[in-house]
Amino acid sequence: MPARPNALVTVVCTAVLTVLGALLPAAVAHAESRTVQGGRLDWGIKSSFQSYVTGPIANGSYSLTGGAATVGGSQFRFPSATGSYDGSTGAFRSSFAGGVHFVGHRKTDGSYELDLTLSRPTVRVSGSTGTLYLDITSKAKGTGTVTTSSQVPFASLSLGGINMKGGGNAVVLDNLPATLTAQGAKSFAGYYTAGTALDPVSLSADVKAAATKTATPSPTPTKSAAKKGTSNGAIADGAVDWGVRRTFREYVTGDIAKGRWTLSAGAEDGGALFRFPSGEGTYRNGELTASFKGAVRFTGAEGLDLKLSGVRATVEDGKGTLYADVTGNAVTGADFTGKKVPLVTFAAKGLKATKGLAKVTEAPAKLTAQGVKAFGGMYPAGTGMDPVSLAVALTDDTKLPALPDLGTTPTAGETPEEQSARPSVSAEPVADNSGGGDGTSAAVPISLAAGALLVVAAVSVFLVRRRRTSPATGTAAGPEVD
Repeated sequence: MPARPNALVTVVCTAVLTVLGALLPAAVAHAESRTVQGGRLDWGIKSSFQSYVTGPIANGSYSLTGGAATVGGSQFRFPSATGSYDGSTGAFRSSFAGGVHFVGHRKTDGSYELDLTLSRPTVRVSGSTGTLYLDITSKAKGTGTVTTSSQVPFASLSLGGINMKGGGNAVVLDNLPATLTAQGAKSFAGYYTAGTALDPVSLSADVKAAATKTATPSPTPTKSAAKKGTSNGAIADGAVDWGVRRTFREYVTGDIAKGRWTLSAGAEDGGALFRFPSGEGTYRNGELTASFKGAVRFTGAEGLDLKLSGVRATVEDGKGTLYADVTGNAVTGADFTGKKVPLVTFAAKGLKATKGLAKVTEAPAKLTAQGVKAFGGMYPAGTGMDPVSLAVALTDDTKLPALPDLGTTPTAGETPEEQSARPSVSAEPVADNSGGGDGTSAAVPISLAAGALLVVAAVSVFLVRRRRTSPATGTAAGPEVD
């Protein structure tokens, strides 16, 4: 006896749903939010504001904190992107480290009428809209009232026609137009009104591959590993983070020297600083003698060729000294070579051991008399150099502070001409070409699922039409009563 129409529909639907059950989990898994880890945000805030602060009227300056750096002529680079990205919806959220502190209009008591700190920028994108948030500490213009606010929606970002959806391993947005919001204007100490155009925002953030579920192994009894320390004061590891001097780096890469720096022997680039790792030496009761690996070499026009290597650090009675082997010159005709040259001194009273780690963070540093020779007399003795961060691990399992993470260097997606023709974005999230993440992994199951649903619909229509046709006469039957 042939299957009844209802029974046939049940069979077909069951089969199709089985297929959907196998396909849809893959699509859902692909659509899950993925972790953003590593990257940078470049933004000048507002170049005219920078000029005003450092110009003859405000006669002020700015300083960088938390790993922020300068890049190009007037941009600040904020490192260490952390957040999430959903390729199926295009939703993106990423926070960045670092801050910029502006001061100007110094008063007779030493304080400043203009005192503004912008830090921890966060970008959120949902649909076709984007917002830039900031932590802000500002002194109101006129009243001098100081306010501190967390994650203020500071600027709206124009995404143009960018498609944020994708399955790639990076999100790269270039030159997004930014407009000051009403809340941003209030937090900006009243210097600009809502709707004011700010400098465009560019960012690059690495996206980790979607996590795969693995079977959890059965627990096996283990003995707790004891922290392995040293009885003779020898350190297990260590690192010095130092950017030399911000204005010197800007000079090297600027229009005069048109140069660059290169790292070797294990030195690492943290954007605003260089890390000299693999510390060896001794630490006892706040006093330290240690050497570190790595070298940095600055080269450029006018004979610039200065190499710093063999970095060493000593701390005694709360005072630190940073040494380096110096070769070459920072100024034409001022060649200098020296071993273990004391370059800067820094405050180190905070070098106390806590949970196996002794460190000082961003300690103010001043150029020594010998350091003057190393830089060819560019700066006088006592000049403020970049702050020094120093950390030593006293046990094998103690981790050193993380280096600012700039992420993967983005690949230019367009020529400058193309970028100027479409300034709102230079590159969409790029599909990952490895591991099945080519941007089609979600589309294929969904397309198959859609096809399966069409099969169900077609079968259903066929069977309904069959029921509505009289088997004996072939004439159409009347409408069914629900």
